[in-house]
Parts: sequence; structure tokens; C-alpha cells
Amino acid sequence: MMHNNDNNNANNAEVIYHIFQRSFFDSNSDKHGDLNGLKEKLDYLQELGITSVLLTPLNSSPYYHNYFADNFETIDPEYGTMEDYFSLVHEVHKRGMKIYIDMEVQYVTEDHLWFKDSFENPSSPYSNFVLYKDEENKIPDTIIYDTTGLLGYDGIYKKITTVNLLNEAVQQYMYRNFSNWIDPKQDRSFDYGADGFRLDHMMDMLDGKEKLSNLFSSFWKPLIASLKLINPNLIFIAEQTNWGSYGEEYINVVGADRVFAFPLREAILSFNKDEISTVAEKTFSLTEKQEQQIVFIENHDTHRFATAVFRGIGKMRVGAALNLLLGGTPAIYYGQEIGMKGGGGFGKYGNSDGNDIPRREAFKWYKDINEPGMCLWYEKSGPWWDDSTLTEKDNISLEQQINNPSSLWNYYRKLIQLRRQHPALISGIYKTIQNDSGVLFSFTRKTEEEIILIIINLSGYRQKAIVHIEADLRENAVQLLFGNAGLIFFADTANVEISPYHTAVWKLK
Repeated sequence: MMHNNDNNNANNAEVIYHIFQRSFFDSNSDKHGDLNGLKEKLDYLQELGITSVLLTPLNSSPYYHNYFADNFETIDPEYGTMEDYFSLVHEVHKRGMKIYIDMEVQYVTEDHLWFKDSFENPSSPYSNFVLYKDEENKIPDTIIYDTTGLLGYDGIYKKITTVNLLNEAVQQYMYRNFSNWIDPKQDRSFDYGADGFRLDHMMDMLDGKEKLSNLFSSFWKPLIASLKLINPNLIFIAEQTNWGSYGEEYINVVGADRVFAFPLREAILSFNKDEISTVAEKTFSLTEKQEQQIVFIENHDTHRFATAVFRGIGKMRVGAALNLLLGGTPAIYYGQEIGMKGGGGFGKYGNSDGNDIPRREAFKWYKDINEPGMCLWYEKSGPWWDDSTLTEKDNISLEQQINNPSSLWNYYRKLIQLRRQHPALISGIYKTIQNDSGVLFSFTRKTEEEIILIIINLSGYRQKAIVHIEADLRENAVQLLFGNAGLIFFADTANVEISPYHTAVWKLK
């Protein structure tokens, strides 16, 4: 459970846990993760040090991932009922935690009322709620990647079209819909309401469609502003569609609260100290507040970090340290903390949403994947199951790691505790510190109260280096907070010796 000491720091030390809930924990033995299963595992999340959960979409949809809704107001019945959702949110709030929901409002399937009623029916009251290419509503407009539908991993194909976000009635509907998730009891207590939203696939001109341009000013900005009148404490997290973008326009122009630090993730994957420091400096200089950048190393659309680094335990520890110590608001994708593997990607298994299942596999609670609670909803459903890494005999399960002091899981837990205990690691200004090694990455996080020095060996070899630390940073005794490395001071430098893929953290002031 969450420690009672350092409560003031803990209130600001947000660590988000990004959950693909169908694959998290199954409470009713149907092999699908559900809301009651997540509620059962809140103790686990707090033991790890998590303060907020980010869910993938909850809406009813023909697809396992719940993107492309057929109803924006209902919850997928495999996740539970609306009462189950209220019970989860209430329990999250009782623990002082937050809950964010992923919302994708740009597309609907052929089973959605707007699409179903207006297809081949121009007189439908919903005729302008979705886009068609012809006046007779016989040719629905395309969606992302210029497609007209999607084949599910289960062999079911559905047509999908684009919502007309510039239609005034749609905008009014979206305001009401978001409002219901924010204050479902309409009592302004927000005990049962979401604390914020991840806004999926945000674009100013949606998928290059001229008829859906200027969405930042015409749809997203007024929607966010009006919803904040309901609850000023709401957090809106914008997913910039261009992953090469730093996303500052979403904050400065649209009024979102946070963006994803996509360029920083790419830099971390490079294990190149100059690239990481350059991108970190730019990332944290573009937004006014540290927490506006969500720092992550994997999510539901990317390769697992463990797969990207060929499951080298040293590199996985470096990834954890960079994820949690660089700055911003860290987000951990479920299973990352035990080193789960997963690749997949566009076109690997043909044209279906099964391509991404390897990135969204069942959280491995137990060494034996047949134990109750495991979310094997996709078992024996296709080649993604044949390639599954869950069945491998390795140490990638919580059961095998939680009581092992040297496990990756315990490494994450210790880093989260360290961060919670030091204001500089929560909100301190980032600054690159120079050294004469090509593979030692050194930086400080600084507040008025304290300065923290972090040195990370990005290589598999023991390293010695001269670190350039200004004398005014060493007014008091230096304290080693984390790791095991020697730091010997001279006039305006320090000598350091550090083990392969090792992270060491000192308090300088």
C-alpha cells in the first residue's frame, strides 16, 4: 500500500498506469479483463506506487480494443455494467487516486445509430452527423489510412465512417456525452466521474480531410473550455497524431493540459546520450510546467520496451530510470514493470486488428498462465496466439518477481518511491550536465529546496568519467540516494566510476 510518509510530495508525485483493461485482470472467469478485476487490483497498483490509471476506451464496440464505437454512451458488457464502473471510480477516488478514460469520438461503425439510420437515407435526422461522399448517402467517407472499415481478429468485418465534428448538433452531443462521464450523478461532487480524458488521434485537419479542418479552434478548444466550466480540475491529455511532434500547440492553442513526449521515447530507445539530452532539453523547454509532458517508453500502439531492447535486463533498468527520473509525468504501460514482451505491428498478420494483440497480451500475474484471473480472451484465435510470449519459461510474471529484491518489478517500485520522496524528482528543472564519457548520461533536477544529480551508464561496460559540476552545487555534503557508484569531488569537477547499465542518484544540496 501507499506509504503515509512524504504525503505532501506524494500528492504531486503522479505516476500514471496505462491499462489495456481487457488484458489486465478477469474477475468472472470469462477470460476478459473487466472493471471489477481492475478494482480488485488497486491494492497492487498502490503497492507499486501508482497514483492514476489511464484506461483504453470503455465504449461498446465490435472490436476488442474498443476503438471505433457503436455507442458512445454504453460500456462494453464484457467490462461490466455502468454500476461496476461507478464502483471502480468511487474506489479509485477513496484511495486518493485518479482515473482517466481514453476517448475516440472521430469514428463510428455501421452499427452506430448515426451511421445505421443515415446510410442510404439522406432524410435521416443523423444525415449530417457522419460524412458521406455522395448526396444519396451510399458511399460513407473513409477513416484513417483512407480505409472504409476494419476486419476484427475474430473474422468479423465492420464498415466505419468519420463523424462530422463540425456539425453543431454533434458538438452539442459530444458536450453532453463528456459531461455524463465527468459528473454522472449530476451532483458536482465528481465522486463517480472521470478525472480527465486521453483524447485519441487529435488533428487540426482530421486525416487530411479539407471539410474537417480547423478542428483545434472549432471543435477541440471550445469543447475543452466548456467542460472545464463543469470541473476546473479536469486533465485533458492530447495524443498528437504526428509522433514526431513535441505537441506544444495542443497546450498553447487547444488548451489541453498534457501531451505525450513521443520524441523523447524515440531518443530513449536510441541509448545515445547526446540524442537523449538534446531531446530532453527541448521537450521540457516547450511547456510551462513539468507535468505537461507525459514521459513513457511503451504504450498500446508500440513495441514493448523489453522487445525493443531484446530483453536485456540492464537496458530495461535504464529504461525504467529514464522513464521515472527525467521529468514530466511518468506513465507506465501495464506489464512494463515486469518486462513483458510484445511486438506485432501494421500488416504482420495481414489486414486485421490482430496485428496489435502482441502489444496487448494478458498481464502475466502467475507463472502458470492457466491460473484464474489471467485474461486469455485471444487464446488460440490466430497466429498472434501461436507467437505469444506468455507460454515461454522465463521470469516474466509478477508471481516470480514480487518477492525477489533484485527483480525488475522491485526496481520500478524503488524508483517510484525515490521520486515520491524528493520534490526535485517531481517538479525540478531538467539540466544536462557535461562529462567526458560518450556513454554516461548525466543531468540534474533542481528546485529551490534541492538539487539531484543523476548519472546513467548507457553501456554494457564499466565506465570512468570526469563530470563537470559547478562548485555552487556542492555547498553541503553529497548524499548517495540510489545505486552504487563512487563520486570524488575536485575544484569544479568530480570523478565517477559506474557499473554497466547502472543508475546512480545523489542529492547535492
